[in-house]
Amino acid sequence: MKAGGGRGVGGIISFRPEDGSRTAQENNAICLACHERGDRTYWNGSTHETRGLMCTNCHTIMKQVSRKFQLQTAFTPDTCYQCHKDRRAQNYFSSHMPLREGKITCSDCHNPHGTATEAMLRENSVNDNCYKCHAEKRGPFLWEHNPVRENCLNCHDPHGSTKEAMLKVQRPKLCAECHGFDHGTNLLGPTNSRFVFNKGCGNCHVKIHGSNHPAGAFFMR
Repeated sequence: MKAGGGRGVGGIISFRPEDGSRTAQENNAICLACHERGDRTYWNGSTHETRGLMCTNCHTIMKQVSRKFQLQTAFTPDTCYQCHKDRRAQNYFSSHMPLREGKITCSDCHNPHGTATEAMLRENSVNDNCYKCHAEKRGPFLWEHNPVRENCLNCHDPHGSTKEAMLKVQRPKLCAECHGFDHGTNLLGPTNSRFVFNKGCGNCHVKIHGSNHPAGAFFMR
């Protein structure tokens, strides 16, 4: 008001993305004056910050659309889907995380404001992120399956898949990426072959994530 008020005089700050009079960094600095702690600690230098996103790309200021966090959309994942359209498609695959059912949301695994880890994960590693829900896969086990201990993403696609259990490749071909077979002929033939149908390695190797049985070296017990 002291400057005279009105647009162009310097009295009104517009957060509209089409307003080129202020940079994204300048607009974000206003929000970060109060909201720089907690989950926003790693905002500076994060993937979203370096790509020029503004707080108002995801959040509303003057109206309430979502139940909490003042998001742009009522359904939380839709805010992320504004940019991550490939993840929206994956969530509609037959095997998917329960995002569209409302049981979890993107921010349960990722911190959109930045982290010190890869892919803005909330935990120190991919596996630690998965263990928050899948604690039975953590171990320690007497017999460890090395690809499992290394990274869950060796076998699974966490955002959705057309294969069972969000596997990246259908069994037994997934297992054949590491293992040679001597279980019979045509094990790795066409998936519609009568020699392959229903021959999932997990039919016998049921403890594929690790076993504590003294005779579990082949993950069958």
